[in-house]
Amino acid sequence: MQKDYINLDLGEKAYNGNYLLAVFHLIPADGMDILDAASEVAAESSTGSNLRVGTATPFADSLNALIYQVDREKNLVWIAYPWRIFDRVGNVQNILTYIAGNIFGMSEIKAIKLLDVWFPREMLDQYDGPSYTIDDMRKYLNVYDRPILGTIVKPKIGLTPSEYGDVCYNFWAGGGDFVKNDEPQADQDFCPYDKMVEHVRKAMDRVEEETGKKKVHSFNISAPDFDTMKQRAELIRAKMKPGSYAFLIDGITAGWMALQTARRLYPDVFLHFHRAGHGAMTRPENPIGYNVPVLSKFGRLVGVSGIHTGTAGIGKMAGSVEEDITAAHLILEQKPKGHFFEQDWGEMKKTAPIASGGLNPTKLKAYGDAIGSVDFITTMGGGVHSHPGGTRKGAMALIQACEAWIKGVTIEEYAKDHEELAQAIMFYGQKKEPDSDQHDLT
Repeated sequence: MQKDYINLDLGEKAYNGNYLLAVFHLIPADGMDILDAASEVAAESSTGSNLRVGTATPFADSLNALIYQVDREKNLVWIAYPWRIFDRVGNVQNILTYIAGNIFGMSEIKAIKLLDVWFPREMLDQYDGPSYTIDDMRKYLNVYDRPILGTIVKPKIGLTPSEYGDVCYNFWAGGGDFVKNDEPQADQDFCPYDKMVEHVRKAMDRVEEETGKKKVHSFNISAPDFDTMKQRAELIRAKMKPGSYAFLIDGITAGWMALQTARRLYPDVFLHFHRAGHGAMTRPENPIGYNVPVLSKFGRLVGVSGIHTGTAGIGKMAGSVEEDITAAHLILEQKPKGHFFEQDWGEMKKTAPIASGGLNPTKLKAYGDAIGSVDFITTMGGGVHSHPGGTRKGAMALIQACEAWIKGVTIEEYAKDHEELAQAIMFYGQKKEPDSDQHDLT
């Protein structure tokens, strides 16, 4: 046991503004007491090592992480981290290196999962938070009092630039607001990045001229290096109208630094955090990692405009319904209640939940009711493009489902006068999977 990392008398002083607080579910190695294991975690995630070192100074000791509460019955451990130990330039990557880094490989633990984290107001001033929010996107689109309705281009990969542009056009022509690259879209030989951007712009110009309504496309700027990421961002800025585009970054695989770099270089752009790979950390059955609410909180801290938060048990993705709903509230509200802490975000702006994965028009109301808000972006892929009438009618069905929800009318009742919604109810009600060769671009 490393007693220098234990202070069970800290109590309410943990909330004095000097500490970042974290709660872990921790199962120690066989034969080891939970407090012993927790003290090793606190040492590894702050100033120490597995042994007391002779180079420690009184000042260094004052920066120790401290175990301040233990629940042996539930295997829960609370740790207070003096936030002075973190990089002074508002570096989220640095925080996670401490509190969700080496500890995952320690032999003293069999399981350790970060369940909640609390940032004092004094610390929040050091971090960017979101700049461009869903409210800014709403203003550009002139869309209020309902979700922003979007799609993911499908098939996930394999369309040429002109085919990709056709999918965008048909979704927008059907009434949709927002189209996004799927997470692996990049600069493939069959779909060069610059050509893809060019065809998106042409499709957007065409549909805006026809409908008089503005549209938004989210481009994946994740790249192998900083210079290429910036080149992609600058290409989009040169080709697209201000407000008509978002920057998507695969935040887990590209990294927190990529997110924070984009946030600081382009504060006037909606920053879209796709979390591909998060399940390795967040799935409830995984004994090591962190959960969806923690991931989402760090997304808000880093300054993303929107982050995928799951589908609250409505869609196809595995996960905890409670965690998905909690995550949505944690990033939307100013004083949300988490699993263990009430986080006061102060003046930090909100981050929008983005819902994707197995949704279709018949499930829109269920998701919205689950999170209790219209302040989200939905990105239905197969749930739009597999519609029997094709992408455009899939978009129309989505709009109609939204209209029914907002008006307080059941989709079955609304479908009596809306053919596209009726087709969607019939098709998705049968739980029919789209044929593998069904890539209707109309």
